[in-house]
Amino acid sequence: MRDTVLWRKQSRIIMLLADALQIDAERALDLFYTTKVYQQLSDPKYGLQLMSDGYILEELIDELRNSQ
Repeated sequence: MRDTVLWRKQSRIIMLLADALQIDAERALDLFYTTKVYQQLSDPKYGLQLMSDGYILEELIDELRNSQ
């Protein structure tokens, strides 16, 4: 059950990322899986799973901007 909820949350965030960056979902997926935010979201010890999709999206965009 927990895996399904996390998978859905990740899917929503990927689609929000695609919209925010005006890229296709496949490119957003590639970007998402290379970030620290993804790693932290996958690990319950960080508590990122409890944060809103919007908050996670902001963290994700900040990380992508700072990595360039």
